[in-house]
Amino acid sequence: MRKLSIYVDTSFIGGYFDEEFSNDTKLLFGEILRGGYQLVISDLTQKELLNAPEKVKTLLNDLKVDFELVYVTEESINLASGYVKEKVIGQTSFDDCIHIATATINRVDLLVSWNFKHIVNIQRIRGYNSINLKNGYPLLEIRSPKDLISYENSKEI
Repeated sequence: MRKLSIYVDTSFIGGYFDEEFSNDTKLLFGEILRGGYQLVISDLTQKELLNAPEKVKTLLNDLKVDFELVYVTEESINLASGYVKEKVIGQTSFDDCIHIATATINRVDLLVSWNFKHIVNIQRIRGYNSINLKNGYPLLEIRSPKDLISYENSKEI
């Protein structure tokens, strides 16, 4: 059986050092490192990490995490613009829309985030997916890291 691919945004990576999210982030990173998931990040995530604290900026290298890199394209920007146009989310959260659109276009299995205001939010998820379907794209499953952890077998890293 093929591994599920998970696109992560910067909030997930930063969650490694956040008191509230650290434990679950470390458990999911442990599952990724053991080969349970194929990690996918975008060039937008890499760009956002440039402004992060040093320990967040270097975490993927420090943990020696293998990941697939996908790129923001004109197609991603157009789909993200559709989310804003249809008022799923405001223009000020356009980068969040680009994460959703990039994950959708690259047909990842799941997008994982700690951003409950703009991303992991049932009303927004329904909005994103209605625009995806309207434009001929598949549904995107959006979850918090807690939803992916197999607590029986997980070990924090």
